[in-house]
Amino acid sequence: MTTYSGTKEFEGATFVRASFKGATLRFSDVSGVTMRAVDVDGLDIDSHDLFFGNLIVNGVDVVPYVDAELNRQFPGRELQKAQTVEGLREGWVAVQSAWQETVDGTPPDLVDAHVEDEWSLAQTLRHLVLATDAWLRGGILRVQQPFHEIGQIFTGADRMGFDMSIFRTDTPTYKEILAVRAERQEQVTAFLATATTELLAEERDDPWGGEDWHPSVGDCVRVILEEEWAHLRYVRRDLALLREDPPASP
Repeated sequence: MTTYSGTKEFEGATFVRASFKGATLRFSDVSGVTMRAVDVDGLDIDSHDLFFGNLIVNGVDVVPYVDAELNRQFPGRELQKAQTVEGLREGWVAVQSAWQETVDGTPPDLVDAHVEDEWSLAQTLRHLVLATDAWLRGGILRVQQPFHEIGQIFTGADRMGFDMSIFRTDTPTYKEILAVRAERQEQVTAFLATATTELLAEERDDPWGGEDWHPSVGDCVRVILEEEWAHLRYVRRDLALLREDPPASP
């Protein structure tokens, strides 16, 4: 199949009686796309940024319904938007409990397994180490070089000019990943234990270097919670698929 990458040739285009059946879009901008009289059976949309805009289906914005359903499926997820210290603490406890259930319930043969183009459980935990490093250690605590060497950086970071030499090129053991992950979880727990309303209101710089947004400390904590819940959903989705179709033995 043909692959289009880094192109803007389809912006503003009109497709009539065209088939996109079985096509895959990744890391692409489909904002403002209009679809009329289309067959959407089996259409699968997954967007981390869904809740920052709207998605209109047959004249109805479905974003609030998706948000409510995810809150039902993941008790405590609604606290990722909490504005109080107490709410953020409760949200952190809830998401860590949910993660512990998933980690404990994953058999060893699925720890490194993954579905196509997605991260494994082990890789996801490494990414959450990186997320904590960015938003707690870098954003809130202003550590000059906040990243642990086993962190899993997001796709395309090298093309954005990020210093990849920080990270190891070999694959850490799962035992090592769990140990570093536990350290980072404890750091968040310790921070929230002493956080105050005044501290949450303090302004910080975007740890990824953007100049358009200067988050508050509370915003940084909420990003950590959003990352935790989002990647928990991804992992549970993928593990369910892997259990249906287990990876072949080496």
